[in-house]
Amino acid sequence: MLRVIFYTKELCSLCDDAEALLSLFENEYPYELEKRDIYSNDLWLEQYQLEIPVIEIEGKQLNVEEINYNSIESLLKNSQKEEPDA
Repeated sequence: MLRVIFYTKELCSLCDDAEALLSLFENEYPYELEKRDIYSNDLWLEQYQLEIPVIEIEGKQLNVEEINYNSIESLLKNSQKEEPDA
């Protein structure tokens, strides 16, 4: 199963939209979602403050400017192909 890391923060409408888009693929590309609040870790805050939301799968990331339906599907599809159990 894919592991999706979702960098986010509270009260972020862009994050809510990205998470909703991501959830559209839950059945076709099963994944485990790990939500990380960037304010809970100084390194995440420094790295992602201006980029959130960020979706990361298998070390590949999409930031706020790259997140859309097609980019998420492509990332999930390509990551699933690379997964050993796929």
